Amino acid sequence: MSARSVISCHPKESADQDGVSRVQLQTISIGTQQVPQLRPLSPSGAGKTMAPSKQSKKNGGYSKESDEYRQRRERNNMAVRKSRLKSKQKAQDTQQRVNELKEENERLEAKIKLLSKELSVLKDLFLEHAHTFSDNGHTPFTENTGSSQESNNMGQ
Repeated sequence: MSARSVISCHPKESADQDGVSRVQLQTISIGTQQVPQLRPLSPSGAGKTMAPSKQSKKNGGYSKESDEYRQRRERNNMAVRKSRLKSKQKAQDTQQRVNELKEENERLEAKIKLLSKELSVLKDLFLEHAHTFSDNGHTPFTENTGSSQESNNMGQ
């Protein structure tokens, strides 16, 4: 026995008052399930639909000539200016901080170079002194035993 799907369409038209968007609602029955589908009435599918919540808020329900509309626009414009100034100030502060950190980094790198040179000179001096000390017949100083002269004194 084979199951056969039956498709039936029940068209319904829906259009906005201003005629901006028109869609056709179809309920397609496949077996026992009904699946609603929206299809544009025009072949190109042109015309944007606006959510109902957005439609009522367009211009806030005020005419462009009303005082309240002008006041709202003026407050909004001031808020935008303030926001842009704040953003610009934040960018300038960030750039200033970047410049300060670059300068500090350069200063610290110069200090590292200087300290590295100083360490190299001190190592050379130490090694030179250690070779001179050992050339005079002394055994080199070690951390564990101290100088060779101290260990000779302890043994006596």
